[in-house]
Amino acid sequence: MIKKYFINYCAFPILVLISAAFHWSEEDFTQFISNKLLRYRQVLPSEKAYLHLDKPYYVTNDTLWFKAYLTESSLHLADSASNLLYVDLIDQRSGKNAGLKRVRMDGGTGRGEIVLADSIAPGAYTIRAYTNWMRNFDDAFFFQKNIYVFDRQDTGAAPQASGPIDLQFFPEGGQLVAGISTRIAFKGINSSGLGEDISGFVLASNKDTVASFNSEHLGMGRFQFLPKDGESYEAFVKEKDGKITRVNFPAIQENGFTMLVDNLSNPFKTRVLAYAKIPGQTEIPVHVVGHSRGIVAFVAKGKIGNRGLMMQLPTAELPDGITHLTLFDDKGKPVCERLVFIDHSRSLRVNVAATKSSYKPRELSEVEVTVTDSTGKPVQANLSVSVTDAGQILQAPHDQNIVSYLLLSSDLKGFIEKPSYYFDPAIAQRKIHMDYLMMTQGWTRFKWNDVLQDSIQAPKRYIEQGVTMEGDVKRNNKKLTEKTALSLYLSNDSLSTFMTSETDNEGHFTIYNLVFEDSLKIRLQGMNKKGNQNLSFILKPFEAPRATVVKVPFKPVTVDAKQLADFLRRAAEDQEIARKIRANRERLLQEVTIKAKKEVPRDARKLYNSADATLKVTQQMASGYTSVLDMLAGRVAGLSVMGSGMNASVSIRGNRGEPLFVLDGMPVDKGLITSLNVYDVESIDVLKGASAAIYGSRGGNGVISVLTKRGNDNYDYSQDIVPGVLVSKIVGFAVPKEFYAPAYPVTAPPSTLPDYRSTIFWAPLLQTDSNGKVRFKYHNSDAATTVDIRAEVLTPTGIPGFGKSVYSVR
Repeated sequence: MIKKYFINYCAFPILVLISAAFHWSEEDFTQFISNKLLRYRQVLPSEKAYLHLDKPYYVTNDTLWFKAYLTESSLHLADSASNLLYVDLIDQRSGKNAGLKRVRMDGGTGRGEIVLADSIAPGAYTIRAYTNWMRNFDDAFFFQKNIYVFDRQDTGAAPQASGPIDLQFFPEGGQLVAGISTRIAFKGINSSGLGEDISGFVLASNKDTVASFNSEHLGMGRFQFLPKDGESYEAFVKEKDGKITRVNFPAIQENGFTMLVDNLSNPFKTRVLAYAKIPGQTEIPVHVVGHSRGIVAFVAKGKIGNRGLMMQLPTAELPDGITHLTLFDDKGKPVCERLVFIDHSRSLRVNVAATKSSYKPRELSEVEVTVTDSTGKPVQANLSVSVTDAGQILQAPHDQNIVSYLLLSSDLKGFIEKPSYYFDPAIAQRKIHMDYLMMTQGWTRFKWNDVLQDSIQAPKRYIEQGVTMEGDVKRNNKKLTEKTALSLYLSNDSLSTFMTSETDNEGHFTIYNLVFEDSLKIRLQGMNKKGNQNLSFILKPFEAPRATVVKVPFKPVTVDAKQLADFLRRAAEDQEIARKIRANRERLLQEVTIKAKKEVPRDARKLYNSADATLKVTQQMASGYTSVLDMLAGRVAGLSVMGSGMNASVSIRGNRGEPLFVLDGMPVDKGLITSLNVYDVESIDVLKGASAAIYGSRGGNGVISVLTKRGNDNYDYSQDIVPGVLVSKIVGFAVPKEFYAPAYPVTAPPSTLPDYRSTIFWAPLLQTDSNGKVRFKYHNSDAATTVDIRAEVLTPTGIPGFGKSVYSVR
């Protein structure tokens, strides 16, 4: 007898899905597993990042354009938790980071570019994308894509694979048990890390051939096998040169469990066959748990008898993608695992169509993208489009796209060769080949041991919604022994603000979620009552995750020699034209003499034109005082200072309350003014009566405006070092550039500059309307060629889509 408990995966939010299992079933094990998975996902929810690149390979001085997508991992909803995505470029030979971008994510999307300057050597690179939160998990979950940067001398010849074949066997369910027939999947990989078609055989200890095997797709295949009691086996693979090489064969277990899964015979049901050989047990209660990306899909209960156990598990309500099946024994221990891929073709339908099948060079092209769901209804979605010259850029066959990444590659560890092959409806054998992949590529998102343990370790890294600044404070180069208050002045072209913070007992401080573009100038100092001059500050730079050096030489698709030569030649011409255009903008003028009265620029920190009194602070003056207010005492008529240091109070004659304090144009409290390092003060302005009216009611008691040296844009930091003050810059969100596509108006005279762009057009921020449509226009280049258009799409509800089209230019 089999009991099954199913959850409608697509109809409810995540938490309702799990709690629904409790309502439908009173089984303790069902509730136990659901609780464990829910708790794990609550403590360690995960994210996925994906980059759509404009093309698969580049040349030095080229620009790599990218569109970034960020989702949560289970339902692929647009992720608004992390607003900062790191994108970097890793040299595969050295593992060094050749470029880092901080991309601001808005509603799960962002964009940017990496300029491949001369400083970036030609060769193989990996572009990565990850959030700070994703660093709590294995870096195998980072988005990673191999690219290649050519130089003008590159011939495009890919290294030839050499060396022995790496052949591995994978018993279905995880183990071979003596006396139980099962299936064994296998995969052969060459020295380039790619699947290699192979054949071979298995010998028993008496040297009889008991099985033979031949790969069917990218070195993968499977065969039926019945291990016998007390027998040992060895396998042999046939090399291309006819050489026969011995390879390791899985060990035979005397007792245990096996599980076979048929996910292909019926599109709406998965058949599970479970067998067991356990001494002293003829009926063994078991559970089969199915979950899709960490959300419980079903729990089935049954007993394995002498003839095994067969279950028919409906899959119609499961989402497209990988479902993880686990067989638990009567003690609640996972004993067999198997991945299956659910393919109901629920991805978006993306139709890309130009208004004409053929255009002329430099003619205006108009393209329409229509996005519908699997039932044909229009869908509003976010998309990015790349248009390339197919005469220069050869797209890799069945390369990664957003559909294959989110539904397949992002949930498996290791390299997936030709991932979009498994989603091409024109390939009749794709589903059986996908099943081979499920048997040979291991599950990696989490391990059951991590989920089932009583306590889950809290994550070490946090979700970032902005840039993080952290560092350490020391006194006399020694660790602090108590918390210390800090003041920060932050400024750039569009931001000017003050903040306060505090160190921990050991002097470490962290400022979270700073939102700014490009860079930010910071001025940091302590706010304690004494000893500020003895403080020193160390900012911790961002440390990108270490990258593993790829030993296998990577080369992109094998590019036709003439096609590569055209790409490199035209790229060089394009860069030379750009260089000449920049040079022509600079003209040497005749000497001229300009006579005029020098205009003194107005200090942007001052709202007022002039002050009633100004105190210029000199080095000698500062050396005699520890506080700004101490310096003012007795130097400004009508201004009274009572007390000293942090305890000083100040008033301007005719007013009962204290004046408004302003620091470099920003109103602040008195405590920040009194904590300033006097060596950093440039001047102090005092405003009384009508002069202070520009500050409104806040200036009713007068204004004391303090201007610092470092707040002055013209200040030369190299000439003056102030003890206890750190002035530095930190990097913020990268400012994305706009892709330049030339326009050729019909009425304008023809340009004499040749135009052979390899990326003809790049549109990262398109959005379909209520009819599921979006149109865009661009001018073709001078090349008589085939133009390749590729669109990647993601809805707010997490459904991906991919579409492509071509047209000719004659």
